[in-house]
Amino acid sequence: METLVRVTDLTRRFGRHTALAGVDLTLARGEVLGLLGPNGAGKTTCLRILSGNLAPSSGRVEIAGRDLTRDPVGAKRLLGYLPERPPLYQDLRVEEYLRFCARLHRVPRTEVRTAVAEALRRCGLEDLGRQPIARLSKGFRQRLGIAQAILHRPRVLILDEPTDGLDPVQIREVRGLVRELARDCGVIFSSHILPEVQAVCDRVAILHQGRLVVGDQLGADTPTLIWRLRLAPPADAAALAALDCVAEANPLREDRFRVMLAPDQGPEELTRQLVAAGLGLRELRAERSDLERVFFDLIGVEEQL
Repeated sequence: METLVRVTDLTRRFGRHTALAGVDLTLARGEVLGLLGPNGAGKTTCLRILSGNLAPSSGRVEIAGRDLTRDPVGAKRLLGYLPERPPLYQDLRVEEYLRFCARLHRVPRTEVRTAVAEALRRCGLEDLGRQPIARLSKGFRQRLGIAQAILHRPRVLILDEPTDGLDPVQIREVRGLVRELARDCGVIFSSHILPEVQAVCDRVAILHQGRLVVGDQLGADTPTLIWRLRLAPPADAAALAALDCVAEANPLREDRFRVMLAPDQGPEELTRQLVAAGLGLRELRAERSDLERVFFDLIGVEEQL
């Protein structure tokens, strides 16, 4: 598999403060890498360096084999970047803005019309080319921000909080767009919404206090083992713990319980056994995703029941 981004021992200092320390990352073609971390973890600094907007104190960043420090123009030509606040000019129309961005990306004049049309199509903006940007909804502005980032067909696409402020329908649409874009390039996806990262990304890199604490495969389809449920009174924790599919059961308050399922067991089997035992199931929901458990365990935050 082709490696599009290789980050080696990346460090960035601001005076006496070390924002990043010894970070190593890789990104392959067709892969979506989620970048996570609490506030102050170094995510923004990392993205600014990867996009070429900030020089590292030490370390190396390669974009498709090009050193970002030694060959910044060549490396940046391979990058598409959507910052947290899309760089939109409110007074321009959608097509005018994209033509302007095409010139910034040095798209050949003979290819500008085709590049703009293709970006509009891929981002679902075909019918809005003459629309003033000031009149666009939040969701369409995010789509336009992505459109400007893919105009020049980059090898690497960096998206910083692309679903921030969107409604559930818009989030689902952007999620599908990201997966489609990843067919042709590698994507770095930064977000503070953990379930969103788990739904979109193939791997995650978690930063904490400037250091990479995990950068492993975390599949979005990993089963959730911890569930919360509500039973009809009189609720019995002992009877709940006696079910074959339950590894551990703990009462929370009155008729509510927290259970951990045995390996290879799912909510369907738990529901079946609860009904068969006559325990009066009233509510069942996942406590939180496995990615959330890993995240909070790694940064040392205890669970709030």
